[in-house]
Order: sequence, then C-alpha cells, then structure tokens
Amino acid sequence: MNSDSSPVGTHADVLVLGFGKGGKTAAAQLGRLGKRVVLVEQSERMYGGTCPNVGCIPSKGMVHHSGLRRPEDPPQEFYARAVDEIQAVREFMRVGNRGAMDAMETVELITGRPVFVDPHTVRVEAGGGDVRTITADTILINTGSEPRMPDIAGLRESPRTMTSTDLLERRGLPERLVIIGAGPIGIEFAQIYRHFGSEVTLIAARAQILPEQDDDVAAAAHAILDDEGIRVVVGATVTEVRDETGGAVVVYEQDGAQHTVAADVILPAVGRTPATQGLGLDAAGVQTTDDGDVLVDDHLRTSQSHIYALGDVNGGPHHTYISLDDSRIVMDQLVGDGRRSRADRVAIPQTLFMTPPLATVGLTERAARDTGHRVEIAEKPVAEIIAMPRAYAVQETRGMMKFIIDAETDLVLGAALLSIDAQEVINTVALAIRHDITATELRDSVYTHPSTTEAFNEVLNTIVRADVPQAA
Repeated sequence: MNSDSSPVGTHADVLVLGFGKGGKTAAAQLGRLGKRVVLVEQSERMYGGTCPNVGCIPSKGMVHHSGLRRPEDPPQEFYARAVDEIQAVREFMRVGNRGAMDAMETVELITGRPVFVDPHTVRVEAGGGDVRTITADTILINTGSEPRMPDIAGLRESPRTMTSTDLLERRGLPERLVIIGAGPIGIEFAQIYRHFGSEVTLIAARAQILPEQDDDVAAAAHAILDDEGIRVVVGATVTEVRDETGGAVVVYEQDGAQHTVAADVILPAVGRTPATQGLGLDAAGVQTTDDGDVLVDDHLRTSQSHIYALGDVNGGPHHTYISLDDSRIVMDQLVGDGRRSRADRVAIPQTLFMTPPLATVGLTERAARDTGHRVEIAEKPVAEIIAMPRAYAVQETRGMMKFIIDAETDLVLGAALLSIDAQEVINTVALAIRHDITATELRDSVYTHPSTTEAFNEVLNTIVRADVPQAA
C-alpha cells in the first residue's frame, strides 16, 4: 500500500517502529491475520533492517570477496568492484523487503522519523513537510542499534574516522587501516581489509583478544591474525587521534609508554548502542537503562504493558536470529497462549566470521569450572584431525576444535569451533546440548564424508584433560 496517499491521522491495531528482522516478521504475520499494521522506518535505505543493509550480509559478503583476491589482482580495482557487487546485493534485498510489505493490503509502510507523543501515539515526520500521527493499541519498538563512538580526543572530529557502515560503502581501499577494538567486528574487519591488501593495526584494550573465550581459543585466533600480517596490539589504551598532512596519527599507551601509528582510515569497533535517542520514550512512559536499552521482561513487555521491544534495542544479544526469536515471543503474547519467553532459550550459538570462522555455544572451560562442574576437555588442532579431510580438500587447516564435557553425565556443556564450516557445524552441537545428547553419542554418530562434522568422531574420542576428584 502506498503511504503517500494515506490520511494524516491513522489508527492501527499494531504499530511497529523499525523495519528490522523482528519487527518486519511480526508485521507480516499480523498482517496475514488481518490486523491493521503500520510499519515505520526512518530511512528508506534501511528497509529490512541492519543485517541486509549495513550488517551481516554486506560484511559477510566482503569476507567472501576478500578471500577471492589473487596476488596479481590490483587491490584498489578489486576492492571497488567488490563494494559495488555487495551494494547491488544490498539494494536487491532492500527492494525485496519493501515489495513484500507493499504487497500486504493490511500493512502500511511509512518512511519517517517516529517520536512518541504519549503511550499510544507516535508522531512521524515523513519528509517534505508531511507529518503523520499514528495511534495504536499495541506498539513494537524494533529500532535496532548503531555503532558506538568511544570518547577519545580527536576521534569523532577526524575526517579519517569511519563507522563500519561508512567503511562498507567506501569504494577506496585504505592503505593503512587502524581498528580500535578487538571484538567480533574489529577482528572481522581486520581480516577483510588485510585480505584486500590494506596494512591493518588492531588495537585491543584487554590483555588478549576475545577475552570472553578460553585462553587457548583466543591464542589460536590471535595466531591466525599474526600469520596473516595483521599487527595486533593488546593491553593498549587509545588516548588521542591527531590529523596530519596525508593521514591521521593514533596515539595509544601500552605498558606505561606512549606509541603512535599512522592511519588513512580509523575504524572504532567497540560495539553498538541501542538506537533509542530521540524516540521520546519518556513521553511514552517506557523505561530504559543508562545505556539506552529498553527495559523488558522475559516476554519482551516494557514498562508499558501494550509496548514491546524486539531485537538489538532491548539489551539482548545483537544477533538477527535473536530478533527473529523475539518476534516469536511477541506473537505468542499477541495471538498465542503467552507462554513463550526469553527464558526458553538454551544453548544459543554465535559465530565470529573471521577466516576460518569461530563458532561457540554453551559454557567455556573457565565458566564451567567456575560454576562447579567437574569437566573433561576434548580438543585438537584442525591440522591434526585426520578424520576431517574436508579441511585438506579446501586447503583450510588452521584453527582448533574444543569441547567442554561434564565428567559425571557425559553431557556437552559447551564448544568452541575455530574451523572451516564452524558456523554450520555449531548448530549440531547446540541441538545436542538442548536435547541432552551425550558426547559419546556425538562421537559415535554417522556423519557424511568428507565433511567437517565427522571431525567429532575423532576429537571426541580423546579426552586431553580431565579434572581429578579431590580427596575426601
């Protein structure tokens, strides 16, 4: 339905703020049920949400394209072509998401900036002086997140500073890229741009990258970055950014000494912040944390019982699949039996799309021990797993596999897979944890060949370390 011909004032059964995964899924399902739905997205460039426009799809596309570059390919030309191809995919998905909503008679899409007037009313400035007032019985907040900018002198003001969104759309390959932050975004972009041909420096505040992982897993990931020529600086604090002729200088302190590194582009990669500023949540009576996350209960209901918050905006993990599951919880509240909640989530996997990917689920070894489990550890470097010929077939034998097992029950407590296909294989482990499949069953199962999953036959056959019971 074309929003341009709609009346100024509109009442909806459900008003959805934000065209992200959770919001658009709920809007489509409610529309199919005959509900009058209004979906508001502040930018036509963001139809479909963060993932297909400025997040998962373009970044993973760049991971793929960067891995295709041969030594003889001109870096700048190859990079510009990759950016153009990725943006073409982004446009295809954006148009498809818009078309899907336009095809639904009971769903209206409005492009404009929403601001709450009261708990049931939102004012939308739709551009060109067009102002809409939407009232609704139920409101879903799905406005997503945006890159966080750390408070570093000169960083925000420097023309060399770019967000991950800016960088993905830039057709010029930076010769020298400095990344502040060594979490998933920082590591992923460090490898992307190193593979395209940039000199990359990755600055981490903590003593190791990926501090949430066990030391051996983090060390294996660090070794891969080192081998690729990425300069990784750990235990460092960036204090200043200075613009100079021909570039910028990033100043940091490490071990009590001051150091500098030159940059053509600086990427702050210190996480994302909820996109709630300017929404007028105070007028709606919707409570937030000091960081701007919308406070919700396990059913995603805010401090206003008719308002829900889905996706990155509610303080949960910033994953598209979590936003999708949020939509299931909300739909169960609106048209189901109301039992589904965030508490139902068990063994949710996640993947850092470095090369090879690092996929994890469940407890780390450290967390398992800290919570009182008596654990056994099965782990092997990929290069030593004979029963994993797929790694040799595709010439990617870097990384490791690690399983944390409860010594008393033989149940898998967690896993870290730093290997080819890890983003797929981890789902099998997650399913095993959810359904109490033992490590022995995983070890002795029949898997296709040649595959990555069949590595379980070998890795889980050797316990490389086990707790020894304490004497009474």
